[in-house]
Amino acid sequence: MSQSDIHLSACDLRRSFRIGPRKIEVLRGISLEIRRGESVFLVGASGAGKTTLLYTLAGLERPESGSVTFEGRELYKGSENEAARIRNERMGFVFQGYFLLPELTALENVLLPTLIGGRASRKAAEEALERVGLGERKLHLPAEMSGGEQQRVAIARALINDPTILFADEPTGNLDSKTGETIVDLLLALVRENQKTLVVVTHDARLAERGDRKVEIEDGLLKSPTF
Repeated sequence: MSQSDIHLSACDLRRSFRIGPRKIEVLRGISLEIRRGESVFLVGASGAGKTTLLYTLAGLERPESGSVTFEGRELYKGSENEAARIRNERMGFVFQGYFLLPELTALENVLLPTLIGGRASRKAAEEALERVGLGERKLHLPAEMSGGEQQRVAIARALINDPTILFADEPTGNLDSKTGETIVDLLLALVRENQKTLVVVTHDARLAERGDRKVEIEDGLLKSPTF
């Protein structure tokens, strides 16, 4: 794999937490390379470290040691303002909890990341909702939508700034299996159509088979091949 093919890479990531006198090692020296346009699913038992790894790859949790390189720049070397700008402009995030503001319509929730960046575009938000099949629901409040519809709004919001990479942490965790499969179908279709990279944490090994590569984490280490 040439350097130009690598979208995101991690080198010897280590992260631990303290619970009272105990030190829990969550990441124990993880190295990983993800190609541009690749869909990678991170799987493992609860507590294996997969969510911590996702957040560290996305610039949200600083490792104790090791490095993360995204599009040729080390994420944790610059200022926090620079890291926040990269996350807003180049990354999209989808979480298990939809994190929609209840008093805002679907359209207004999708617009939020563009307001932060000063690039608000109602047309772009409407197009994003159309892409996830919710064009006719744009003026509905979250309480007026099903869980699957709320997650679709969250996906539209993640795509509004046209990121190059999408991170999803248990995006089907609050959904029934059929709706969850639909959401994974949607994510995979959107990233493949638009040549985006996708990194997903899931507890569902069956869903993880849908990606280009499944990476298994056990006790803070990678079990499966990482390249």
